[in-house]
Amino acid sequence: MHEGAADPGLYDFRPNRDRAKIEWPEGKTVAVWVSPNIEFYELDPPANPHRKSWARPHPDVVGYSHRDYGNRVGHQRLVDAMERHGFKGSVSLSVAMCQHHPEIVDQVNALGWEFFSHGVYNTRYSYGMDEAQERALIEDAIATVRTATGQTIKGWLAPALTHTPRTLDLIAEYGLTYTCDLYHDDQPGPVHVKSGRLISMPYSLEVNDHYGFLVYNMSPREYAQTLIRQFERLAAEGAASGTVMCIPLHAYLIGQPHRIAAFEEALRHIAADGRAWITRSGDIADHFLANGYDAATADAARYLEAR
Repeated sequence: MHEGAADPGLYDFRPNRDRAKIEWPEGKTVAVWVSPNIEFYELDPPANPHRKSWARPHPDVVGYSHRDYGNRVGHQRLVDAMERHGFKGSVSLSVAMCQHHPEIVDQVNALGWEFFSHGVYNTRYSYGMDEAQERALIEDAIATVRTATGQTIKGWLAPALTHTPRTLDLIAEYGLTYTCDLYHDDQPGPVHVKSGRLISMPYSLEVNDHYGFLVYNMSPREYAQTLIRQFERLAAEGAASGTVMCIPLHAYLIGQPHRIAAFEEALRHIAADGRAWITRSGDIADHFLANGYDAATADAARYLEAR
């Protein structure tokens, strides 16, 4: 018997080979959703003792202005490409955008895009928050998005992917139904929380344009081909049980003039294939909660009994 850290208990282990089948609408094999991160970065944010906001000493004019390109220019290129091929965005939103650039929020809301929370600013982190502060963050996100758009957020992606030990329990308590902060699967699944029902929504780091361009140093063509390979594999495997493909994007990266055309070719390929349920993250969550959640919970119980 090996000694070590206890299982954190975030979710049950369910081997992929033994799961109940997930079926998507109209017999589609893979649910495809695109997640533009529409973010606001502060030039000189308050310091967090657990993590620096910028690599350079503050104010980091280079980092701030590079990201501001996305809201000023790249955003419209991304919107145009997605709309041409029938993709409605599921926006990972820095909710401060509702005050700083409301015209962007209004534009995509009118197009039928969905919003979920990515915190208030992407330069302010959850690390070190006490419970009252984290509750205030969640309440602010819910109220701000509802006032600005009429939508009630269903999902959460922690600001700059930062968390506390209570984050998942709190978002479920406030009625959110999915988190994008678990990168462990190609299918949705139940998450253990103290109250409510919360599922993990597949959100990819591997085909995130941030990783593609800034970590893996891909060319635009290499990134587009990676998206196509990701789609082809998941669409094929989804014939046995429906899979999910998320394409997380940042307009300051994918919206650059030399990148957008290759990306649009990937969208064209996916849209023309016929196996994709092109949808939004909240629609995937609603479908899975109604049609797959109970079976997934039973899968986990059977696996534990068999061990």
